Amino acid sequence: MRVPATSANLGPAFDCAGLALTLHDDVEFAVTEAGLAVEVSGAGAGELPTDASHLVVRAFRAACDVLGWSPPGLRVRARNGIPQGRGMGSSAAAVVAGVVGAFELCPGVDVRDDDAVLRLATELEGHPDNVAPCLLGGATLSWMGESGARAVRLPVAAGVHPVVLVPAATLSTHVARGLLPDAVPHADAAHAAGRAALLVHALTCDPGLLVEATEDRLHQRQRAAAMPGSAALLDRLRAAGHAATVSGAGPSLLVLTAGTAGTGDVTSLTPDEWDVYPLEVDGDGARVLREAPGVSSA
Repeated sequence: MRVPATSANLGPAFDCAGLALTLHDDVEFAVTEAGLAVEVSGAGAGELPTDASHLVVRAFRAACDVLGWSPPGLRVRARNGIPQGRGMGSSAAAVVAGVVGAFELCPGVDVRDDDAVLRLATELEGHPDNVAPCLLGGATLSWMGESGARAVRLPVAAGVHPVVLVPAATLSTHVARGLLPDAVPHADAAHAAGRAALLVHALTCDPGLLVEATEDRLHQRQRAAAMPGSAALLDRLRAAGHAATVSGAGPSLLVLTAGTAGTGDVTSLTPDEWDVYPLEVDGDGARVLREAPGVSSA
């Protein structure tokens, strides 16, 4: 199974917009006769658990409980390309991989129900903004309805190229959310609503408006104290005319360039110790290849 990195919020669309990126975790599942074996390589190797507490395993077993299926044993091999704790959806990718893996391997499931996968993965992750693009691919808008999480895909305009800038530091989503105020001024709420609506138009039809469309007053400046280097670089990029945002909870930044020519300027403004990922929009989302009975990988 291949699951993409994601960037949530995209500036003003806090907790509802997300974008799938061409940076991936590859996860292989196999039903075995007994026991649990977990192997991790790539990002997080030596740091992530290799027992039942691994997030992929927890999500897989939660989905098995929902499906009423109890496999005798499980082997998981994760080759991670998504940086951990950087605001690129690593936890959402793990959750989606685990839930989709269970749906694909469960003998009682003939056709995967992506609506059910989205609802369960959101329950496990806590919010759908990263889960939706990871599952569905492309750009997504997500929200919570009476029956749980829902999402729609948006067609991204040709010529939009995401660049992700990743510092060495990490920042937990829990810490970042703890910095947000309980209330915001009405003017800031109105500004966010207008920019979020404009973001849909800019992302799908008119990338020339992305700089204005990614302006935010709800969460980025409120979290600046926890990531001063990211905040300073964000200001520098936007002053230079780039549609830069904090990626998810940070500390990584996402820059939506409207052509490959902008990538070089973004790189020149970025400190040497940061990693620069020139990426594309991943249109596939979670992708599965069944190699043999009881095995799911890609």
